Amino acid sequence: MSPKPNMTRYSQPHIIFLFFLLSFFSCEKADNSTDAEQIPDNQVNTLLLKDYKPESIYNSHGPAVEKAAFPIIDMHAHPYAKSEAQLDEWVQLMDKVGIDKTVLLTYETGSAFDSLVQAYKKYEDRFILFCGFDYTGYESEDFGPAAVKELERCFAAGAKGVGELGDKGKGLFYSRPTKAFGMHIDDPKMKPLIQKCADLGMPISIHVAEPIWMYQTMDTSNDGLMNAFKWRLDDQEGIVDHEGMLKILENAVAENPETTFIACHYANSSYDLSLLGELFDKYPNLYADNSARYAETASIPRTVNKFYTRYADRLVYGTDMGISEGMYKTTLRILETADEHFYDRNISSYHWAMHGFDLSPLVLEKVYRENARKILNLQP
Repeated sequence: MSPKPNMTRYSQPHIIFLFFLLSFFSCEKADNSTDAEQIPDNQVNTLLLKDYKPESIYNSHGPAVEKAAFPIIDMHAHPYAKSEAQLDEWVQLMDKVGIDKTVLLTYETGSAFDSLVQAYKKYEDRFILFCGFDYTGYESEDFGPAAVKELERCFAAGAKGVGELGDKGKGLFYSRPTKAFGMHIDDPKMKPLIQKCADLGMPISIHVAEPIWMYQTMDTSNDGLMNAFKWRLDDQEGIVDHEGMLKILENAVAENPETTFIACHYANSSYDLSLLGELFDKYPNLYADNSARYAETASIPRTVNKFYTRYADRLVYGTDMGISEGMYKTTLRILETADEHFYDRNISSYHWAMHGFDLSPLVLEKVYRENARKILNLQP
């Protein structure tokens, strides 16, 4: 659902790593060579950044984390299993790495949501389903009552929350069958739906904006270029910008204090977590998940450690990266260890190395489990 890159407007960026690469290739090749592709000397200066895949040589890594320090409630996943066999394998993997429960953000309403309830019923103690909002007729002034009725129906069918709602500047569009372009979460027409969530005890998980790199010029100074170019927003005319999307989120949170909101991906403020911290300070009904932003924050471990320590009661664990043992274990490594300077292609397409946050057991238990239990009203 993200915009496709306009390859005709900008040429494929060539990023030159002269100092590092020239010095690297001037060194004698080690006997223990890897499967990495050898680059002829005359091609070093034209190496594309997308093809640059370094391997860390630093001896700064502890033992691998095989299983989470505490049983985890993953607050951000999607209905990835497409068969009973895949579902069985997923649960086995959850057991292996320490995932107790997984929240499925389905976007769905109607019969599509009902089908997912049936598909995951075999493991109803392991999967928690969120539904979507039905935006049918959202352009009309009388929008609302039918959507509220469908929300109540989904709740009765088993929905424990709503999400993932999504708005990258054009309006709410993570939904089926109708996308509500032009309407944002703070629109007055959304008020009855949001209030009904409060009445039913259903938290709202919402994705607003994108990382800041997606709004910046796609040139050699863009720090997140590899991912930014794929999900770019700089070429989208008339969208609400990053600052504006955070304001829209704040409006909705402030105007609905009885409703619990979960801002996906740190509200896409990885580059400046103080923006999210300021919202936490003002609004006790706001939480955030860390899903799919591990690579974005693993370059600033000390800053992130301080942020988690200060806001340990407001952050929850999420993945949003499919089903993979390597993916799960990389998230655990980042959260639990003090490992320095490592690369992991399971979750990152950036050029920088990652570093562990080294979170304390007290913080980990809250992020992994306790905050989610509070949000979902789960018994111990």
